Amino acid sequence: MRGSAFFVAFFSFFDIMETINKKRGSDDLNYIVQRIKAIPRYGWILGLVYFGLQYGMYRLANWIANLTGTVSWAFVPKIPMIDDHIPVVSIFVVIYLFSYVFWIFGPIFASLTRKENFINYIIGLSAAYIIGFLIFVFAPTYMDRGAEGLLNIASQQGFFNHLLGIVYSSDGSDLAFNLFPSYHCLISIYCYLGIRKQQEVSKGLRVYSLVMAILICLSTVFTKQHYFIDIIGGLSISFICYAVVQKINPAQRMISRRNKTAA
Repeated sequence: MRGSAFFVAFFSFFDIMETINKKRGSDDLNYIVQRIKAIPRYGWILGLVYFGLQYGMYRLANWIANLTGTVSWAFVPKIPMIDDHIPVVSIFVVIYLFSYVFWIFGPIFASLTRKENFINYIIGLSAAYIIGFLIFVFAPTYMDRGAEGLLNIASQQGFFNHLLGIVYSSDGSDLAFNLFPSYHCLISIYCYLGIRKQQEVSKGLRVYSLVMAILICLSTVFTKQHYFIDIIGGLSISFICYAVVQKINPAQRMISRRNKTAA
């Protein structure tokens, strides 16, 4: 499975290259290098910046909640009639971890589209980040992994169970916070929304992005890193931010204002 994750990453990157020149050309090294160079520099930069930003905001929310005492308001967003029937499928930890690679490529994918779409993508994604951050601080949620029996599962033999244990230990161990909304779902679906219906990228890349977003959402509950309602929260915030930004289209005004200034 480790090998398959590598090939998923490799072929997703190759598909990015295909969007730049949809006609298949020579596979020689120079051709591939030229295609890589065609990706806008700001796509690479913002891919890394927003990857770091999500981690920073996630940790900062924890720090502020503890500092201000709002962590005492934390509640468990569990719906027993749903969550108790979702099993642990530890192999999904590979998808869960691969999401971090996928997120880096989100702005890179979007940078291949029109400048107007890219600006709106960044604005909408930023708004979604901020909304999630504020919920983490003022309406914190948590999961007691010990009570859920997850630490026992993670201690069982098997590579994927061991990997799951590493994820748990790096994210609060017994107690996990910042469940609602799921940042994994929020960011992953926005990676897809950024290139949805954008003809500058290939259909294959758009389908790949949607499939990965769905798999990542599933991984959040199959690894028991989240409850079901956390998925709904993450998706809802992303869809709302996307719809609002598309409606008001701030990028159009920004570009128009810049063009007038330049004239």
